[in-house]
Amino acid sequence: MKRRYLMLLSLLPLGLHAAPAVDTTQLQSEAQALIPPFQHQLLATVKQAVAEGGPAKAVEACNLLAPGIAAQHSKAPWQVGRTALKVRNPDNAPDTWERRVLEQFAQRAAAGEPLEQLRHGEVVNGEYRYLQAIGTAEACLGCHGSNIKPQLLTLLDQHYPQDQARGFKEGDLRGAFSLRRPLDR
Repeated sequence: MKRRYLMLLSLLPLGLHAAPAVDTTQLQSEAQALIPPFQHQLLATVKQAVAEGGPAKAVEACNLLAPGIAAQHSKAPWQVGRTALKVRNPDNAPDTWERRVLEQFAQRAAAGEPLEQLRHGEVVNGEYRYLQAIGTAEACLGCHGSNIKPQLLTLLDQHYPQDQARGFKEGDLRGAFSLRRPLDR
């Protein structure tokens, strides 16, 4: 009995090491700091395209430039992007975790919580994941609203044949910025 007890005691140090603490407050701050420059560049790109050639030029700019902008703002170890429940680009479709959080955002928004407050971060499978809501602004309605001009609809259908991102009203939850980074081991 004593021998078995000693053997168990010798194994305890192997199994009782606590996982290193994760500072989720710091990770959330890092994620939040990455969003404004990404958002600003996306909006500036769309505004410039509209100024140069109207909404049709903006659709082309979004199609061609948005993935590169996301890649440019994905600074190791962070990966930055956007997702939504109703996506325009299927490459931005939410994974299971993102879908669950977006559905929670939709419920919270429907209950009256301001979109600016809709954010969520947590550790998931060895990564820190963070979502922050994107609201639908008036400027978004030309391409994402209910009254999209027919020639623009044709262009959207050409670039995004599986487009679901239509029918929004100003103030609706459009989607979310999605950030993730692996945790240091």
